[in-house]
Amino acid sequence: MKIRGKRECHSCRARWSYYETGSVTCPECGSLRSRGLGERAEHTAGPATLDLTPARAALDREPLGTVADLAAEAAAEYVRRAGFVHAGELQPLGETSPAAAELRRVGSTLSRSMRVADPDRLYFLSLLDGAEDGERPPPEEVPDGLWGDRGLAVAAATDAYLSDLGHVRSEPGSALVAVLSALRARRKRLEALDGDVDPVEAERLVRACRDVGTAVREDDETALARARERLGVS
Repeated sequence: MKIRGKRECHSCRARWSYYETGSVTCPECGSLRSRGLGERAEHTAGPATLDLTPARAALDREPLGTVADLAAEAAAEYVRRAGFVHAGELQPLGETSPAAAELRRVGSTLSRSMRVADPDRLYFLSLLDGAEDGERPPPEEVPDGLWGDRGLAVAAATDAYLSDLGHVRSEPGSALVAVLSALRARRKRLEALDGDVDPVEAERLVRACRDVGTAVREDDETALARARERLGVS
């Protein structure tokens, strides 16, 4: 969506950046009447923060299912608000978005489970501990029962990033088109399999997606070549 990043309040004439606040409400006087200034630019990145403090605080007093549900809700809210285009500039695909996407699914799965196996519980706790800082357990540590959640999280993060990338890329060359096509095909296959593939294989999509982002942002042919190699594009 193209929006004007600067706003001016009709009431007190204060100015602020919509790109930073994500709100048309004046931060000085609270008025809802404001106007946009300057040129419009693509912007999808909301002021999103992954806050898992309530879920972690509930660990000592609530059953695991309740904690998992709190974590899943917080992660879902972050995923809804986060985006990858800030003031017309494509941002990198960091670790927080894939971690939040995974916590959303793992938390939802465990909140519905009558019994949770120890490996699944420990994996969830590891996600809960690290997701705010963009830390996910390596793919080799994903329990067999959570392969689907990891894979669907990768598919969701990849889909969101490629969607935002499509808002800002100029006319792509044939090499980029081929890589984007391969990424979308892999993502669709992952979804068709309900994410249930070896997490090491699924992780290649995240890394290839990051390479594509670097290639687009920095016109980096080496990064695009890495993506091609990860995806087996000839």
